[in-house]
Amino acid sequence: MEFKQSLSQRIIIAFALMSALVAGAFAVGIVATVHLVEEKLISAGLGGDLQRLLQMDSVGDWSHRPEPDQLFYFSGGPGDYELPKDLHHLTPGFHEVFRGDLSYHAMVEVVDGRRYVLLQDQSDFEERERVLFAVVVVGFVLSLALALVLGWVLARRVMAPVVRLARQVRHRDQLLGLAPPLAPDYAADEVGELAVAFDATLGRLREALSRERMFTSDVSHELRTPLMVLASSCELLLENPALEPRARNQVQRIARACEEMRELVQTFLMLARAQRDDSDLTAQITLEQVAEDLLQLWRTPIEAKGLQLEYFAEGATDRRYNATFLLTVMGNLLRNAMHYTDQGFIRLKLSGHVFTVEDSGVGIPEEKREAMFQPFVRGGEKRGEGLGLGLSLVQRICEDQGWQVELSEREPQGCCFRVELAAGAN
Repeated sequence: MEFKQSLSQRIIIAFALMSALVAGAFAVGIVATVHLVEEKLISAGLGGDLQRLLQMDSVGDWSHRPEPDQLFYFSGGPGDYELPKDLHHLTPGFHEVFRGDLSYHAMVEVVDGRRYVLLQDQSDFEERERVLFAVVVVGFVLSLALALVLGWVLARRVMAPVVRLARQVRHRDQLLGLAPPLAPDYAADEVGELAVAFDATLGRLREALSRERMFTSDVSHELRTPLMVLASSCELLLENPALEPRARNQVQRIARACEEMRELVQTFLMLARAQRDDSDLTAQITLEQVAEDLLQLWRTPIEAKGLQLEYFAEGATDRRYNATFLLTVMGNLLRNAMHYTDQGFIRLKLSGHVFTVEDSGVGIPEEKREAMFQPFVRGGEKRGEGLGLGLSLVQRICEDQGWQVELSEREPQGCCFRVELAAGAN
């Protein structure tokens, strides 16, 4: 499982873990060292006391007595000094002995076959150990809390330039053409290198955008002139009464193609310039007006293919939308429906600020349905010469205008495209 903490959280966690490891090792070392030293001191003290008490048996000096917290036993000792059976198994040296609920430190020595045992109550020793353990635990907790605070302060100081750079980068698109370079504001460290890299990338992006805008403007300008010539020529040809019906149909097709190309050039130009709905810059039109214009344009080719064109307007809104974009979206969906429908119908339905385009065509394979709005993806590879850019253009326009486009399947076959226009339009 991958944990996705922020960089500040990672610094705090790393600092806390490192401090916990160091403090834990230090605490364990203190406890172990104190325990070992205290055992050595107790062992030395018990050894000295045992040597002193040996005189009770060796020279009969009964003036030497055990301390109040000590018990002295030896083999063959009189009365209370007789060695208990539970201590016979102890070997010479220092031991820890448990007798009932009490625990003792024991020093054992064998002299001339006789076993001497000195026991000392270790209640005080255990109390000191508990106090020491409590102090170590409290110190460990306090050090861990201090590590968290220091880690938080350190993370804020370390991440401050990174956060500042991120904020500057986040708002860079608002001043893309005017924003000064970032690198001079940062030290020559890793963050400074990141700022230098961003400045270089931003510079290349500016150049690419400038070239794209120049190319778009040049193409738009250069294409409009020949398109105007073609459209004018078609109008002159259509005014000729001697033109044969078949030739007239061909000229009308050329005129219609010129108009579609002109609208397409205008659409691409507006998308490249990122112009959204603005009544001062673009023509505005209602959904019903667009539908009627496109039905007049597409009815003849659709019906010439033997298809039935159905149109329903149920309470269409009187809101006005960007004419170029709305004509392009609805026109591409109608063209796509005609292209992939061999028999049956194509249905255009308006309802409020929503319109749908349905068809009884071949449909779109399920494995391609999610990718249909990507460039160069086609519903059927063997149908026509299209490049699969129509639906991609529809998606781009909808994203630019804040519209929603959805694709669903019809039963028993066919497709249904639903476009919901932004309710806040003019």
